[in-house]
Amino acid sequence: MSNIVNTYKISDSKHLKIVQDDIAESPREWDNMGTMVCFHRRYNLGDEHDYNSSDYNSFEELKDQIEKDHNVAVILPLYLYDHSGITISTTPFSCSWDSGQVGWIYVTKDEVKENYGVKKMSKKILARVTNYLLADVKTYDQYLTGEVYGFQLVQVSTCDCGHDEEEILDSCWGFFGHDIIENGIIEHLNETDRKIVESQL
Repeated sequence: MSNIVNTYKISDSKHLKIVQDDIAESPREWDNMGTMVCFHRRYNLGDEHDYNSSDYNSFEELKDQIEKDHNVAVILPLYLYDHSGITISTTPFSCSWDSGQVGWIYVTKDEVKENYGVKKMSKKILARVTNYLLADVKTYDQYLTGEVYGFQLVQVSTCDCGHDEEEILDSCWGFFGHDIIENGIIEHLNETDRKIVESQL
């Protein structure tokens, strides 16, 4: 965790370092409402499932089977772009040579009813569920592209030999996305330090 991507100077002796979190936990390990069913020759993507790619001639056939097996409320396609790293999206990428569909993400009606406390699938609820899945995929994409960060709040002092030494006052990891306001890093600072850092954004 030594890749420092940004440093904010709070005072001459106090700095906030934003560091890339290279051992972040996959968000697919979390308690997600959506389920990702993916196939890829080289990458282990999405969630564990019992579907086999050799059983289907197309992703549309896979979709039909998922909808037969589950009481699906919303299902969205998943596309992967593989070039000097991988990125995932619910919409196709412009380069067809290095990209293509890898699966689906779906939510069942029972999961919607349980999580939203509703009995019927209204257009408003389905729109909320769709936005949830889009955010789910965005978070997973941030994980795949290495957009996960931590912070170190350090106290800087100069030793007798003239070299700077740093004492870590506080640190935390697992923040998704590069914006320190949106990802929540800024909330870990006291009000005075937060205002100083915000003035540098």
